[in-house]
Amino acid sequence: MTDQELKDLVAGNALAIRELKETQVENEKRFVALKAESDKQFAKTEAQIARTSEILSNVGHNNGDFAEYYFYNALETSKTFAGVTYDYVDRNVKQRTKRLQDEFDVVMYNGNSIALIECKYKAHENDLIKLVEKKVPHFRALNPDYANYTIYCGLASCSFYTGLEEQALALGVAVLKQKGDVMEVNASTIRAY
Repeated sequence: MTDQELKDLVAGNALAIRELKETQVENEKRFVALKAESDKQFAKTEAQIARTSEILSNVGHNNGDFAEYYFYNALETSKTFAGVTYDYVDRNVKQRTKRLQDEFDVVMYNGNSIALIECKYKAHENDLIKLVEKKVPHFRALNPDYANYTIYCGLASCSFYTGLEEQALALGVAVLKQKGDVMEVNASTIRAY
């Protein structure tokens, strides 16, 4: 290879390297622009997900509030549950001690019995179990003045999963559900806790 051929080869390689560097710089600029656009779109997507999550959360809370108000208003009006008349009815009873806290959706009181009504828009099996296994003992622990009172339980819901009503009745928990403009109570197997 001659000196001139070698110089031409080196010059050609230098030109190719310069073109590659220019292409690399252009690609880096495109990448930065695409990344910025992608980051911008990702931020918009995250914001939309947050808004959607908030909306769905509010829908869930609103549905729960609807169910609670509906059943509370019906029970407050009649002051009767499972054939027992009560003197007064409370809603959202929040109680706490140093070691324990709980909230009871609807509590009905008279001189010798308490009715604890758990209200849900769509009741789940875990709501029933929680009512019987946690809410009743918590209420007793948080309210020693009612230690000798009989406690009756009810699961109130606008809809139930298949078989849940039967499970509740088998546990001695009354089932309260919306039926047209009125509330229907099945307390055929209710028992004291």
